Amino acid sequence: MDAHTAEITAKLFLEQIRERLDDAAGVAKAAEACANAGNIEKAIEIILDVEQGIYEVTTLLNGASLIIRVAKT
Repeated sequence: MDAHTAEITAKLFLEQIRERLDDAAGVAKAAEACANAGNIEKAIEIILDVEQGIYEVTTLLNGASLIIRVAKT
């Protein structure tokens, strides 16, 4: 993969990472609001919604890192 293509791809991955982290932050705020209102069980139920997004962020981060490393060789 050439350096230009790698850079474009890595930027797209970073955009996707940011979007998922923004979503996760919103879910965390909702969970915190529930907890502060005294509904801990609902807060835990809500916060579990970030699990898939966090997995995807980790995968995208690994992919971006690999793409940049491969492009340097």
